[in-house]
Amino acid sequence: MKLADDIDERIVRELAGHGRISNVDLAQRVGLSPSACLRRVRELERSGVIVGYRAVLDRTALGSTFTAYVGVGLNDHSKAAQEAFERAVAHAPEVRECHNVTGNIEYLLRVETQDLAAYKVFHSDVLGTLPQVRSLASYVVMGSAKDERA
Repeated sequence: MKLADDIDERIVRELAGHGRISNVDLAQRVGLSPSACLRRVRELERSGVIVGYRAVLDRTALGSTFTAYVGVGLNDHSKAAQEAFERAVAHAPEVRECHNVTGNIEYLLRVETQDLAAYKVFHSDVLGTLPQVRSLASYVVMGSAKDERA
């Protein structure tokens, strides 16, 4: 579903940045009455534009101070190999995101661990033992100038 108009666009933008905003405050920010705003939000939820709300967590406070993006190349490009790889990383709590991508690799992972030592264990003992994996390339995050993930 495409957004109906500029007001829906403003509602979505506000909720993406402030998911716990009250309906009254949201309505004021987008220029609607609270009842009209609530109707639009419910329609955006019903139609699948808004699929959920979540808390933004401070990973450092939770002890995850190390983040790396990992490019993964598979040795077999079959559907079965991809599904097996996806099942394996779905069970790894260190993998926060897994994207099937185009280019020289098949997957791009965002991995979060406590520190470099914990990442090394994950890299060797989890990713390094998967039979589908041909290559791994790690890109360590040193800082994030912009991060809008929830």
